[in-house]
Amino acid sequence: MSDPQQSHPPVGGQFAFLAKIGATPEAVATLNDQPYAFFVLIISLIILVLECLFIWYIHYATMKPEQKKKDEKKGMLGDRPPVFEYMRPP
Repeated sequence: MSDPQQSHPPVGGQFAFLAKIGATPEAVATLNDQPYAFFVLIISLIILVLECLFIWYIHYATMKPEQKKKDEKKGMLGDRPPVFEYMRPP
């Protein structure tokens, strides 16, 4: 005998697209009933990203000159000699 499969009723409404990416029908129904929660979540995430950018800018702007990375022109290997220098017989 096969196990009975659970079938969910079709989800509709403003947030039906979330069901296609894995949201449960209960979650979609809650968002359709209270769309304010979704917008609070999105606005909170945007504010957190902006706050992180602001903190990074303060960190970068207040660095001492000796802490800033010097932009020196080096080869691909940096200060090391090329690999063939190591392989040269003595």
